[in-house]
Amino acid sequence: MLVIVGFVLLFSCVLVGFAMAAGGGHGLGEMLGNMNFKAALGLVHANEFISLGGMVFGSMIIMAPIKVLKGVVAQVLGTLKGAPYSKADYEELMKCLYELFQLGRRGGMIALEEHVMNPEGSSLFSKYPKFHGNHHAVEFLCDALGPLVDGRLKPDQLPPLLDKQLHTMEEEHHEPIIVMQNVGDALPAFGIVAAVLGIIVVMMFRLGGDTTLVGQGIATALAGTFFGIFGSYCVIAPVKICCEFNGHAEILYMKCIREAVLSFANGLPPLVACEVGRRVLTEDVRPTRQDLETLLKTSS
Repeated sequence: MLVIVGFVLLFSCVLVGFAMAAGGGHGLGEMLGNMNFKAALGLVHANEFISLGGMVFGSMIIMAPIKVLKGVVAQVLGTLKGAPYSKADYEELMKCLYELFQLGRRGGMIALEEHVMNPEGSSLFSKYPKFHGNHHAVEFLCDALGPLVDGRLKPDQLPPLLDKQLHTMEEEHHEPIIVMQNVGDALPAFGIVAAVLGIIVVMMFRLGGDTTLVGQGIATALAGTFFGIFGSYCVIAPVKICCEFNGHAEILYMKCIREAVLSFANGLPPLVACEVGRRVLTEDVRPTRQDLETLLKTSS
């Protein structure tokens, strides 16, 4: 929602400022009174958008495989939803982990087998819909506990495996960011290319004719430069940064699971294991120690 608010503010202020300048006048009151919103249509030229769009999407298709392009779309759409996890989501995660650890403490690691080996059908996981619906988080938790349940690994052998898995997740999330970064860096140059094409048209077909048409042709060419620079610094750059913050939040969720699982695997009580997981969280989503203890004890 905040992303939408930001774009509304961004586009409306640019449009109002342009309309004020197009309306003429010197003082602020006179400029506000003479705003010419029809002049904004002078920024819209189909040929410039076709040229810019072709360069943007064509370069993306050339530079990235389809998996990464799908990631770009998914991450951009994800910015419209805001932060991927709230404080309530982490409280749900803590309750899920606590119940799972309690089960493992009472019945041994073998008691976790039915949930870890078949997470889709787990009656425990299904009680926590946000976590259960997160395929990556469920897979990460089950991959962490699975080798312990079947006895293939000892607890001290688990950290390197989880670190490698987290590293791969971070790299996969960063690949679409790289594409957005490169397109954003190139977009001002794309705008210049579109402008040069417009100037060529003016020089070949309109120079020496009606001066009004010459002026319109130059304005059309400059609109391409404007949208190239505007798209780079006012659209792609902030969206890219927002995607990076969302990516950090996604990895933080996994790190919380990692720390809690490792603590439990090394013999800490379920409550203490969840407390270790709590400590990696940032302040905006981290429950207090007292709140976590109350939450877990009342949910058991």
